[in-house]
Amino acid sequence: MTIIVADNTPPAVRGLLKRWFLEPRPNVFVGTVNHRIRQKVIEYVRRLAPDLGMLVLASDNSAQGFSVQSFGATRRCPVVYCGLHLIAEAWEETTEQEE
Repeated sequence: MTIIVADNTPPAVRGLLKRWFLEPRPNVFVGTVNHRIRQKVIEYVRRLAPDLGMLVLASDNSAQGFSVQSFGATRRCPVVYCGLHLIAEAWEETTEQEE
């Protein structure tokens, strides 16, 4: 199983990804492809849209059963903590100003 979460995908790239994957939500692509096809699709997408941010989750033989890769600038970034793949979201700390 492969899941690709992309940011602001151009129409040409969305059409390409829909050849191999389902798109249950905008810019989220889910499908079952082998490792070779997954790598070729990622290379092709990166060539067509080099500024596109993608988060790729794929089946793997790890303890969690999947691996996480990030390409380009994304709002979420993969982090490995104690051998576990986690997703860190960007946040802003706000301070309350007294009036």
